Amino acid sequence: MDLDGRKPVEELDTRFSSAGASPTAWPEARERLSEAQVFWLSTVRPDGRPHVTPLLSVWHDGALYFTTGPAERKAKNLEQNPNCVLTTGRNGLEYGLDVVVEGRAAKVSDEAELRHVADTYESKYGPRFTAPEGTWFGLGDAIRGGNVLVYRVSPTTAFGFGKGKQFSQTRWRF
Repeated sequence: MDLDGRKPVEELDTRFSSAGASPTAWPEARERLSEAQVFWLSTVRPDGRPHVTPLLSVWHDGALYFTTGPAERKAKNLEQNPNCVLTTGRNGLEYGLDVVVEGRAAKVSDEAELRHVADTYESKYGPRFTAPEGTWFGLGDAIRGGNVLVYRVSPTTAFGFGKGKQFSQTRWRF
């Protein structure tokens, strides 16, 4: 069983993988999701056009979390269609693992969950969240107080794109 309670079905897509490549294990992908500092969120506008924006995200209890304001385009899009994709990785081919997570964004309102998410943001992003001169100073308290929208995305499907000496494409179904 995976530490966050869900063990996905793992498969290597040999059409897009080097000969002899192995699938990436889910714990490695989960570690990349925990460590990544910048993510790209893809949503769909009400008229069907895509919308992509970079943001901060944290991995907590088997899901990715992110914040936004209610007037932001991503919040408006998610009101109409909660299906979204979060992507992170390295912009190069020499090494690394790009991870794509598909799921449905759900608003979080539970006080205990919001506290845990805020604590996770502060731990991960450190002084950027906790120091008075930090870029996102005060956001942790805003999360705890319910003053920003917080979304949880539990993966339904995720993809890992391994790069380097061997390329691999792994799919995880939850």
